[in-house]
Amino acid sequence: MRGARSGGHRSPVRDLTLADLARRWWRPALAVAVVVSAVVWRVVRGDLGAPPNLELITAATFFVAVILRHRAAVLVPFAAAAVSDALLGNTSILVFTWTAWAVIGVGALLVRRTTGWRRLGAAFGLGIGGSVWFFLWTNFGVWLQSRGTFYAPGLDGLLASYVAGLPFFRTMLLGNLVLVPLAAGAVALVERAERVLAAPGTLPQPH
Repeated sequence: MRGARSGGHRSPVRDLTLADLARRWWRPALAVAVVVSAVVWRVVRGDLGAPPNLELITAATFFVAVILRHRAAVLVPFAAAAVSDALLGNTSILVFTWTAWAVIGVGALLVRRTTGWRRLGAAFGLGIGGSVWFFLWTNFGVWLQSRGTFYAPGLDGLLASYVAGLPFFRTMLLGNLVLVPLAAGAVALVERAERVLAAPGTLPQPH
């Protein structure tokens, strides 16, 4: 390890295997807890009077992708949306919401090996990019399924759909600008705790 870091070079961050995650069982346990929290929040959010589109799925997706560093994390937003939609009965634009979350999952997977300030930048990037993408794609779906009835079938109707969705977009964007970086900070705390509490040689140290 010392030789690999000589000259100021760091070993590349690698994905964690299932055996790695079995040894660090608290990482999958935290991932499950965060995903469950995102699902529960989506189900009870309306009853608590929280603003529409203040969601935890994007932050949960980032947290799981970075803490597990495993390709299975791409399923997190899809699974969270599917379970919560089944509980809520949301089916009107299901194809558009689920595919929107799937793309956000791929985005989180692409930045799963980031560290330090690059990870924080990736968190802001996913928070902004994911919110913009979700807004554009799902409001397109609303217009597509409502054109000729609620919205005009042409460009004017599409623009009206986007204008109507702006308050929801604002809430999602502002929420993710806070929550996704917080998820990055939570992973950093887990990694720091591992380095401080683990006895030398007991666990493979993250790079």
